Amino acid sequence: MSRTVERARCLLARPGAWLGAEQGVYALRLGPDRRGRISLTLSEPEFRALIERPGLRRRPQGGWTARVGGEAAPGKAETPPPGRPGFIAGERELIGADGRMVRHAANLGESPIAWLARRKDAAGRPWLSPAEVAAGERLRREVEQAGAGPALTMGWDALPRAGSGGTMRVEPGDRALSAGRRVEAALSAVGPRLRPMLTRICIHGDSLKLAETGLGLRRRQGKTVLKQALAALADHYGIG
Repeated sequence: MSRTVERARCLLARPGAWLGAEQGVYALRLGPDRRGRISLTLSEPEFRALIERPGLRRRPQGGWTARVGGEAAPGKAETPPPGRPGFIAGERELIGADGRMVRHAANLGESPIAWLARRKDAAGRPWLSPAEVAAGERLRREVEQAGAGPALTMGWDALPRAGSGGTMRVEPGDRALSAGRRVEAALSAVGPRLRPMLTRICIHGDSLKLAETGLGLRRRQGKTVLKQALAALADHYGIG
């Protein structure tokens, strides 16, 4: 592992080098986006070693770059627990239950919704509306709040999490149990046809391509289904 980590540290020192979480591993590229060739892939323990040194900071376009000496990290970088690739703890502004923007503890690793929020169509328009993005991220926050402790028995808990050997769990207590109920209510509100897409994207953290494959959808069909699901979710939350 040490040889790979040392090579990664050398590559991250180059201008434009960055890391992205992809299918349970971390891809290191020297180009500006995912179209560039992958120079190196790292496992989760190797990624943790890079968090320790040289330190990582969130990249505006998604993923992470090496932290420059003396630069303050945008959020506390934590060692991700097993089965949670792409986890960096910090804070994020989201729309709260009352419709106001509030700061919450969150995973600063890039979510599928955050990545899709930057995608644009041929006319230069964003794939997702602000309301759709806010709804998807709010559901993800609710899942995070219900994220440790005794197992839930709700339907969204029955499916395995991507990259994990276990099921979603919640801590005992009113706050976590309430969050679990809100997740179930939100998934029920969008209906049985759209629920599987939200479960894969917002709860399991699947990429859109992986969700399409898992749900038996044609290429690019997933985008349409996801937008419909997020629009229904935004209606449920009263966003937009």
